[in-house]
Amino acid sequence: MASLDHVVIGAANLDQGAEFVEALLGVRAGPGGVHEGAGTHNLLLGLGEGAYLEVISPDPAQPEPALPRLFGLDDARLLRRLAARPALIAWVARTEELDALAARLGHRDLGPVRPMSRVGLSWRFASPPAGADFGGLLPSMIEWAEPARPPSLPASGCRLLGLEGGHPEPDLLAAALAQRGLSHAMRIGHSPVPRLAITLSGPDGRPRSLAST
Repeated sequence: MASLDHVVIGAANLDQGAEFVEALLGVRAGPGGVHEGAGTHNLLLGLGEGAYLEVISPDPAQPEPALPRLFGLDDARLLRRLAARPALIAWVARTEELDALAARLGHRDLGPVRPMSRVGLSWRFASPPAGADFGGLLPSMIEWAEPARPPSLPASGCRLLGLEGGHPEPDLLAAALAQRGLSHAMRIGHSPVPRLAITLSGPDGRPRSLAST
């Protein structure tokens, strides 16, 4: 069984990302960490009920990584877009059965499984290849090492109210999510182009919508 772990906002740098989240929700994301060898670093904001928001950007203090950065953060077109404004770029689902998923779906659909860590935490991660990710609507899958989740993030008063995906072939997207044990994780509809959207609330309870396109 799998469930939503976190949503991902990409930014050209963490200061830009922090300002974007604060303007959106009225709360500033807190320190995350450095992904040594992966070329990225992040900020985190708890969203309650085990979910959180990640702000991620390339880390200029690290050399070019041996493997591609997560979430397409090597892509020149995406980086130009993020230079103008941070954006919702992905979501991540957690599982305790990553090896079984990899055996069933293979690298072509699930993506290669790679170990990752930062101070005090370790996990394994698989991102679907660009041609098999339904335009960014399929999640990356994460399996946390023991203890199974990161330490609880400070209460922010923010909540994730909904996750939606629009796609030209919504039935195929629904089937791909079902293969990952995520049939109920996302509300799916038709859209002429792939579109990921989330609804968040800040401490004031007012809903805010954020979409990938």
